[in-house]
Amino acid sequence: MISAHASVRYSDHVEELKMAAAQAVEEMRTRVVLGEFGVRNVHTTDFPGNYSGYDDAWDQDRFEKNFRVDVVHMDESSLEFDMVGIDAAIANAFRRILLAEVPTMAVEKVLVYNNTSIVQDEILAHRLGLIPIHADPRLFEYRNQGDEEGTEIDTLQFRLQVRCTRNPHAAKDSSDPNELYVNHKVYTRHMTWVPLGNQADLFPEGTIRPVHDDILIAQLRPGQEIDLLMHCVKGIGKDHAKFSPVATASYRLLPDITLLEPVEGEAAVELSRCFSPGVIEVQEIQGKKVARVANPRLDTFSREVFRNEKLKKVVRLARVRDHYIFSVESTGVLPPDVLVSEAIKVLMGKCRRFLDELDAVQMD
Repeated sequence: MISAHASVRYSDHVEELKMAAAQAVEEMRTRVVLGEFGVRNVHTTDFPGNYSGYDDAWDQDRFEKNFRVDVVHMDESSLEFDMVGIDAAIANAFRRILLAEVPTMAVEKVLVYNNTSIVQDEILAHRLGLIPIHADPRLFEYRNQGDEEGTEIDTLQFRLQVRCTRNPHAAKDSSDPNELYVNHKVYTRHMTWVPLGNQADLFPEGTIRPVHDDILIAQLRPGQEIDLLMHCVKGIGKDHAKFSPVATASYRLLPDITLLEPVEGEAAVELSRCFSPGVIEVQEIQGKKVARVANPRLDTFSREVFRNEKLKKVVRLARVRDHYIFSVESTGVLPPDVLVSEAIKVLMGKCRRFLDELDAVQMD
């Protein structure tokens, strides 16, 4: 016979096992865990029927309740925001659309009338193509394939005409090219917009220009000249990288750092040095130094703590599976918040086309 005391202990043990199993499942569902020699729980597993007792079927009300977007930082060229409650596939779709499917205007054709610089025509045309153009692509149409001459609705035209000469007022003993020569450096500020049709009436002066006026295009010496005409058209990064509207668009999962036991004294100071500044804070509590997790968001997860034999067992490194930190840096063609909204529109258009295809198949 089993005593009552043993039965109680057995029941407690069973409950502990159930709680441990529930915690393990919850960790597997919500956290990507970084270990010393690998990463666990990488793949998404919360699909319907995979976990007993969990209803993972798609539910729009639940999605709308959990989904949110928090803007952390925004200025004229960069944007950092959190997107919470989505899967990696959706997050990556936004990133890829920002890189390759939000249109911009860029130099597509270069008509070279004269180029006596040391930069070959092909290299010069390539450099010009990579210059970001400050023009709202939403106001233009795509040029039809095969059209040689553009119109005011699909083309912007720029002229670059620079000739290098000697400076007659330079000192005789000077060796500084900036003093000896005039126009020996060709910058984007030398690019002049040539309106087509009624573009001068539609766009105020100064709105159509290179984003930056100090990008160096070429260097000249006396007697050398660059004279050319550029045609800018609307395109997407999928066709050529010069049309990409972002300098960078990336995301990372929100770090989640947990101290498994109190860390005090010099060990607390040593622990703080294993992380990026601001992640671990050392506090004075009753005369003792105590470590606490202050801002895990700042951590880059170098995993330096795993090199410390004493400290690697007192901390758990993980990432929140459905919390994405996006960083978007615009090339200056459009503000970063506009780029994100345009990416959302592109994704919505893809979804509509997919639904239309499904409807067409069902009708057949």
